[in-house]
Amino acid sequence: MVTGLDLHATLHRILMDAVGALPSAQRGSLLARDGEQLVYKASVGLAGVLASPQDVAGGAGPAAVLATLDAVDSTRVVAAADWYREHLPGAPALHLVPAGALVALTPVRVQGQTIGVLAVEQPDGQAPSGERWARLRALAESAGVSLERRELYNVQVRSAQEVRVLEAVLNAVAAQTSPHELVEMISKGLKSVQLRPQWRSVHLVLLSDAPSGGSRGDAAARELSVYRVPQRSPLAFWNNVRDGAVVAGRGLGIHVDVRNAPADSAVEQRGLIEDGIERGVHGIAVAPMNPELIEPAIRRAVEAGIPVVTIDSPPAEGSCAQAYIGTDNVVAGRLAAEMMARLLPGGGKVGALTFWLSAVNSRERIEAFRAAVSGVPLDLQPPAEDRFDIELGMRIAREAVQTGGIAGALGVCAENGLSWGTAAKALGRAGDLKIVAFDLLTDTLAMLREGTIHAALVQREHEMGYRAVRLLHDMLSRGVDAALAGLPTRAGAGGRSALRCIDTGIDVVTLERTPWSLPLSEYLALEANRKAAKRREQLSYESRTKEVLLITVDAGSDGYQDERAFLDARSMVGRVLTTARPIVLDTLDTHSSELHDAPDVVEARAKGARTLVGVPLLAGGSAFGVLVLESERRAACTLDDLTMIERVVDTMAVAVENARLVHRITDRTHELEQANRHQESLLDTIRELSSPVVPIARNILVMPIVGTMDAQRSGRFIESMLQDITEHHARVVLVDVTGMAVVDAASVEHLLRAARAARLLGAEVVLVGIRPAAARLMVDEGVDLGSVVTRSTLELGFAYALSKTGGQIVYRRSPHVQPF
Repeated sequence: MVTGLDLHATLHRILMDAVGALPSAQRGSLLARDGEQLVYKASVGLAGVLASPQDVAGGAGPAAVLATLDAVDSTRVVAAADWYREHLPGAPALHLVPAGALVALTPVRVQGQTIGVLAVEQPDGQAPSGERWARLRALAESAGVSLERRELYNVQVRSAQEVRVLEAVLNAVAAQTSPHELVEMISKGLKSVQLRPQWRSVHLVLLSDAPSGGSRGDAAARELSVYRVPQRSPLAFWNNVRDGAVVAGRGLGIHVDVRNAPADSAVEQRGLIEDGIERGVHGIAVAPMNPELIEPAIRRAVEAGIPVVTIDSPPAEGSCAQAYIGTDNVVAGRLAAEMMARLLPGGGKVGALTFWLSAVNSRERIEAFRAAVSGVPLDLQPPAEDRFDIELGMRIAREAVQTGGIAGALGVCAENGLSWGTAAKALGRAGDLKIVAFDLLTDTLAMLREGTIHAALVQREHEMGYRAVRLLHDMLSRGVDAALAGLPTRAGAGGRSALRCIDTGIDVVTLERTPWSLPLSEYLALEANRKAAKRREQLSYESRTKEVLLITVDAGSDGYQDERAFLDARSMVGRVLTTARPIVLDTLDTHSSELHDAPDVVEARAKGARTLVGVPLLAGGSAFGVLVLESERRAACTLDDLTMIERVVDTMAVAVENARLVHRITDRTHELEQANRHQESLLDTIRELSSPVVPIARNILVMPIVGTMDAQRSGRFIESMLQDITEHHARVVLVDVTGMAVVDAASVEHLLRAARAARLLGAEVVLVGIRPAAARLMVDEGVDLGSVVTRSTLELGFAYALSKTGGQIVYRRSPHVQPF
C-alpha cells in the first residue's frame, strides 16, 4: 500500500514479494512506461547493474516501448538472456545468467491498459505454476494501483503547480518584477509543472520600446532584448519574502526598500542597517546571518527611535530587536525528527547538512531534532555546513552517502535537501535514502514528486515578509509597546531568553495525504489561496510617506545574461513576432521543418536541443515578445503542454507590459521633474533679478520691483526685505514700483503688509515711482496708503531717506570735467 511517504519502498516491497513467490527466484524488476520511455521503478538483485531505480530500459524508443508492452499483454515466460540483452542497460555479463533461465513476465495494468511489466527471473528454467501465476498477477495489480495513484497525484500536482505559477506571475505584476526575475520565475515554474520534458533552457525575447528605423508596427530592423536565466540564481525563498513585504506595503501605503546582503557578509548587513539609520527609514526588518555581529547596529537603530524586527532567524541573546517573525524552529526540528522516525522505523544513522551552523535557526532545528530522537534508534551524525556553496554541499552529501553508512538525511535549510537528493540519485540510492528537506523549491518539488525526497517541511516565507511590514506599521501607528502587547513570548532552544514572536507556521508536505502531512497538490492550492487572499485586500491610496527597510540574503548568482540583438526576420523568433502565433519545432535533428536553417534554430540544434518552442507575448493583438523554450527531448511539447504554456505566457505578458509601462512612466516622470527643477531655477533667478536689494547709502536700501506682485511673491519679498533690513541695519527702504506691471488694490495690500513688517524692525518703507496711470487707478479703487510715504521719483525718495537718516546730498564738480 502507498503510504504517501515512500512509493519507492512500496514498489520495492511488491517486487520482493513477487521474487519470494517463486522458490528459486533471486532477481526481478518492475518496469513502467514514463512518457515515451520504459524505466525501472524497482529492482531486486540488480544493484551492480542499475545505477538507480529510474534507469531507462534499453531500446527505449516509442516503438520499442509499445512492442514490449504488447508482448507482455498476458502472462508469459521468455529466455532470460534475451530479455536482459534487450531491456537491461549495459546488458550484464550474460555468462552469469544460468543456462536455460527464464523470466516470468506479468503485465501491470491501469484501467485495462498495460503500462508496465513485472519481470521475475527463474534460474531453474521452470515456468510458474497456476497458483504462483495468480500470486504474480495479484502483485502486478497492486503495483498498477500504486502507479495509478501516483499518476493521479501527478495530475493534481501539475494542476496545482500551474495555479502556483500563475499566482507568482500575478505577484510579479503587483511587485513590478524585473524581466530577469520574471523569466527566472517562469523558467522554474514551467520546469516544475511539466512532468516529463524538463526544459533545458527558457529565455525571454522582447522588442525594444522604440523602433530602430521604420514604424513602430514594423518588426524588421527592431532591436531585441534577450533575458536569460543563469544556471545558479538567488534563492526563491527570499523572493517570496520580498513579495509578501511588498504586498503588505501596498496595502498600508508604505514603501518597502528591499536590500540583499551576501550570505557570507554579516558586515554588509550591518552596513545596510547603518545606512538605513542615516537615511531616516521608519522601520527595519532583517534576516540576521550572524546575529551577534549585527547587534550593535540594531541597538543604534532602536536608540534612534527606529523599530527593528528580525525575520527567518531570531536575533542574538538579549538583542534590542523588538520581535521575531518566522518559523518556530524548535517545533520545526521536532516535526522533522518525527517524520524521519516514521521513514526509518528500524532506526539508523542520519546525516545533516545546513547553510551555516552559526545561524540561530539552524542551531535550533538541529538541537530540537537531536532531542526528539533521543528515545528512538536514530543516530544524528555531526551536522555539516556548506556556507551557501552549492557545489560544496553536493560534495559533502555525496561523501556522506558513499562512506558514512547513513540511512536518512536531513536538509536543514532550503537547498540542503537538493544536495542530499542529487547525491542519492548519483549513487543509486534514490528512494532508498530517506530524505527530509526544508522548504519547497522547484527542484525540491520535482524530487518530492519522483520519490527522491520523502517529506518537506515548508516554511511560510511569504507570510514572514507580509507580517513583518504589518507589525512595523503597527509599531509606527500605535507605538511599540501597544503593538507588542498582544504578542506571545517564546524561549528558544538552548535556554534563549523570552522574545516577542509571530509564529508564521510550517506545513509538512508529502506526495500523498497521511495522518501527519498535507498532500503536495493540496498544499500548492492552499499556498496560492493564501497569497491571493492577501493580494485582494484593499489597497491604500494614501501617499507613501513611510519607508521600511527589508534586508534579506543573496545566496549568490552567476549573473543574469542581458543580450542585445537586431531582429532577423528569418528566425523562428521573427516568425512568431510577425504572425503572433506560437511555433513548436519538435524534431530539430531532422530536416522536416521549413525553419530548419533559421539562425536561432541552428544555434539551438548545435547546443543539443531537439525541441524548440516559441510562444508570443501579446498586447492589443500584436506580439511584443517571445518566450523561447528548449528541450533535449524530441516531441517534448504536447498539445496540453502548449495550452498550459500559453496560459502562463498570457499572464506573463500582463506583467511584462506592466513593468515596461511603469518604466516608461518613471522615465517620463524623471524627465518632467528635471524640467520642473530647471524651470524653478529659472524662476528663482528671475525673482531675484526682479526684486534685488541694493544698499545705496548707510542705513538706506533700494528694492525695485519688476513684474507683478502676487501672494507667493509677496511672501518671498517680505522675507528678503526683513533679512536685509537686519543685515544692513537699514532705517529706510525705498520700494521702487516703476517696473510693476499693475498697481491695483491687491498689489498695494501686499506692499502695505511689507511696510507694517518693516516697521516692526524699526525701518520705514517709502514707495517711489508711482506712475500717473497707477495713481489714477488707486484713487478710483479707493486705495488708502495710510501713513506710508510716497515720492514720485527715486531721487526724491532718496532725498527723503537722507533727511530721515541725517545724511545729505553734496554736489561736487569733477576735476576731469572741463567748464564750457
